Amino acid sequence: MLKIKNLACTINDTPVLNGLNLNVKAGEVHAIMGPNGSGKSTLASIVAGDEKYTITNGDIELFNKSIIDLAPELRAAMGVFLSFQYPVEIPGVSVSNFIKIAVNEQRKHNGLDPMGSTELLQEMKKNLELLKMDSSFLSRYINDGFSGGEKKRNEIFQMSMLKPKLAILDETDSGLDIDALKIVANGVNSLRSSENAFIIITHYQRLLNYIKPDHVHILANGSIVKSAGPDLALELEAQGYAGIIK
Repeated sequence: MLKIKNLACTINDTPVLNGLNLNVKAGEVHAIMGPNGSGKSTLASIVAGDEKYTITNGDIELFNKSIIDLAPELRAAMGVFLSFQYPVEIPGVSVSNFIKIAVNEQRKHNGLDPMGSTELLQEMKKNLELLKMDSSFLSRYINDGFSGGEKKRNEIFQMSMLKPKLAILDETDSGLDIDALKIVANGVNSLRSSENAFIIITHYQRLLNYIKPDHVHILANGSIVKSAGPDLALELEAQGYAGIIK
């Protein structure tokens, strides 16, 4: 599904990623861990199409097609979703209107008719129930006055409505208490299938207790320095980065 080949990039002429390789197949969950400043959020942003980074080498392929020259909205229409570490507030735009536009733009790109209002509302309510969110949430402005936990649930709610092929969760567990963490993880697990894939960026093993990864990667100094199965996260928890990154 996703192939990242020898990727290098800079921001303001400062190198950030350096020869990064990653291969994500449909049906897989990949966890990416690493120290602060190692390039985890940069990787997420570049795959999603953040234009403030300059790619100096390598390629990113989605479904065997290079996407490095595609605008973020085209990548989103192809099925790329990024859950932000710090979701922005959008006063004046309700959650329901935002979802309606996003869902139907995606359907338009894929040659489908717009989803009818009744069907869309039913789908929204089903996903709100999954995430234990009140229906009054739909009339609120996006992230305006939301608590940290509400912002993260809103990100997962958007994901559940858009049903992306590749979902990248950038520290979704940051700032969540244990109950909110379980709810968010349940929402993610409900969307897992053989036709989509997840990249989960996290500092902590605790999220991986609820969302079981197939592969764990440690990113340091702009490249992946070690990859293994789920036990690597437990090893990291016990030893810290100094004990693993040589």
